[in-house]
Amino acid sequence: MEFLCHKISGGSASAPALASREAISFLGTVDPETGEVVDPGHQLFGKAIGGKVLIFPGGKGSTVGSYVIYQLKKRGVAPAAMINLRSEPIVAVGAIISGIPLVDGLPADILRLEEGTLVTVDADRGRVIVRDGL
Repeated sequence: MEFLCHKISGGSASAPALASREAISFLGTVDPETGEVVDPGHQLFGKAIGGKVLIFPGGKGSTVGSYVIYQLKKRGVAPAAMINLRSEPIVAVGAIISGIPLVDGLPADILRLEEGTLVTVDADRGRVIVRDGL
């Protein structure tokens, strides 16, 4: 299945999906050392986001979240790509300074994608390809 999308941060990546119906505040929700979701109240608690296509509605919280995304990248535990329903400046800046492909403008059904489904994000061509799982 292929979706058209809007490029926020360029590049492309293919990786297993990790989707959440909840917004993510990278400051306090994700451990910048390990890439694990450490907020026990979050849907993805205990999951590692590194090397995944991280799918979530959008970001929330502190502007420091952009730097947390950058720290994740520097430590090799960042998502391979990110998909938002509607990206906002904190996540956008974090993706751009970290060189992580980020797109938005997809239908909300993408948030129900099964964990581990192979997803290709081609931000430069404005498309996302899902290999089953929706």
